[in-house]
Amino acid sequence: MWSRRQFSMSPSDKKHHTRSVEQVEVIVPNLSIKDLLSAIPFSLWSLYGFFVGPFGMGLWVVAHEAGELFCAFSTSRNIDNCVGWILHSRLDSSHVLFNAATGHMTRDQVFVPWTRSQMGLPSLDKARDDILGSKVSAAVQDEIWEAIGESPILAGLPVYLLFNIGGQSRYPKGTNHHALRLGIFIWLAVIILSCGYYSFATVFRAYLVPYIWVNHWLVLITFLHHSDPLVPHYRTEAFTFPRGALCTMDRSLLGRLGPIIGWLGAHATHGISETHVLHHVSSRIAHYHAWEATYALRKRPGGWGEVYRVVRECRFMENEGAVVFYKNCNGLAAAKPASQDTAGDAEDSGVESKEY
Repeated sequence: MWSRRQFSMSPSDKKHHTRSVEQVEVIVPNLSIKDLLSAIPFSLWSLYGFFVGPFGMGLWVVAHEAGELFCAFSTSRNIDNCVGWILHSRLDSSHVLFNAATGHMTRDQVFVPWTRSQMGLPSLDKARDDILGSKVSAAVQDEIWEAIGESPILAGLPVYLLFNIGGQSRYPKGTNHHALRLGIFIWLAVIILSCGYYSFATVFRAYLVPYIWVNHWLVLITFLHHSDPLVPHYRTEAFTFPRGALCTMDRSLLGRLGPIIGWLGAHATHGISETHVLHHVSSRIAHYHAWEATYALRKRPGGWGEVYRVVRECRFMENEGAVVFYKNCNGLAAAKPASQDTAGDAEDSGVESKEY
């Protein structure tokens, strides 16, 4: 399978290097046609999992519209309940609260920004640090960087639903957003029985890998739509439903992979990434009208952000201030509020935020 080969350098080659090397030993794999052919099934299954993932995400979009507290998928509450229960097992309550209070510092449900105190950072020193994040001394930047660093994000839908990881800190520790119900037991039973009937390897390739991709797309889409250094969050005195609904961003799911892959990703997921602002402005509009309504609302917002940029720039928010923006690892903010005014307006999420 493997062989060792030695390569020598000629004297003319050596004179171009500050350190001469007589011989370099490398290991070269001896791959036969049979070895290459044996990798084809793995490659095809990997492609299958990747391409089925967005379509599975599309099913999730249908399910979450049908399983909420308002008729978005159809005009029939019974049809919505049936479709939502089968595909989604009714995650309606936490998601409706999420739509009602998007961008609220204490009522939002997912990817809630951590504050300075929650991050364990030194208290704000107004002599060295600007609360708006426009001017921060070098010493304070170093302190914040040492405290935060470049910690990775390792989270997903299951840990949020089961343990409230990444959710609202006001909930008791370990809050379960998805109380075990009949639908969950049936789903687990079908997976276990399928493993016994077909084999675990078959179920893993055909179902669990695409399911992992669905989880990936769901978490990534949610994170990027609600996290950006230019997107504000509001505390109670400044929050209104229109403000929160517009504090989201439309993103191109797979647009950077080319127009064909971008079109496939957008339509496989029913445009949930490209029409996300519209979903929060009026959650009663179903996915099959989302594109039309988005164009009517406004031209699709620009600023397709990258995961790396958002993760670097969106680290924490201050404990004070009615309107707050993310700060990065140096304590600097990309934007600041123009004013601290408040206003009231109606909501369109299926539930009034003041009810909880």
